[in-house]
Amino acid sequence: MSTKDYLPNSDGLYDRVIAALETVRPYLQVDGGDCQLVGITKDMVVDVKLLGACGSCPMSTLTLRAGVEQAIKKAIPEIARVESV
Repeated sequence: MSTKDYLPNSDGLYDRVIAALETVRPYLQVDGGDCQLVGITKDMVVDVKLLGACGSCPMSTLTLRAGVEQAIKKAIPEIARVESV
C-alpha cells in the first residue's frame, strides 16, 4: 500500500484524468498493455501503474512521458507531471 497522501476524489479532477487516460488506452492495449490511475498528489502529480506488456517494456518511460503524460497535461494543464508507481 502506498504511503503517499492523495487528493480526495473531488471536483471532477479524477474523472478528467481518467478521461485523458481513455484517449491513450487503445494504443497501449494494442500492444498488450494498459494503465491504471493510482492517485493524484497535492502537488498535482498523477501516479499511474503501467500494466501488462507496458509494465515490463523497455520503452515504458517513453510511453509514459510522450504518451500518457502528454495526454493528461494537454487535457488538464494544472497537472505537473505523471509518474509510474
